[in-house]
Amino acid sequence: MRPFDVDPTRGVYGISVAADLVGMDPQSLRLYERHGLVAPARTDGGTRRYSGDDLLRLERIGALLDAGLNLAGIAMVLRLETDNSRLRARLGQVDEAVPAAGLPTAVAGSPRDAGPRSAARPGRPGRPGRPRRTRPGEEDVPGGTPLVGPGDLPRP
Repeated sequence: MRPFDVDPTRGVYGISVAADLVGMDPQSLRLYERHGLVAPARTDGGTRRYSGDDLLRLERIGALLDAGLNLAGIAMVLRLETDNSRLRARLGQVDEAVPAAGLPTAVAGSPRDAGPRSAARPGRPGRPGRPRRTRPGEEDVPGGTPLVGPGDLPRP
């Protein structure tokens, strides 16, 4: 490791430097910590030390605040993003393990092999797997007339 390379998980920035780097005030950083949005490392003396990853998280918090979310909403978004990343990593491990085990990578008819989302969800009107409903007396053809049209609605 070169001297100027810093581990992104290692807390090296004090609260005032971190606040300057992300364009926030130190009190906001303390508030976000109190709400569990960020968890900086602590020295033996209790001083907060923010890592590069913490700074990225603080920038994300700022962007979500600018988008109009409150702190509870931001907590949910951050948790969902973390869960999504973890699941994608797990899926990548599974995708790597399947060929190594000599198994096929996609099974015909499985959701991963289905193509567009609409084709993978049979049974919905207007989608493959279920013919459209028609009015009595009309022939049942793909893409036929819907059961209720704009002219069939009662007028106020």
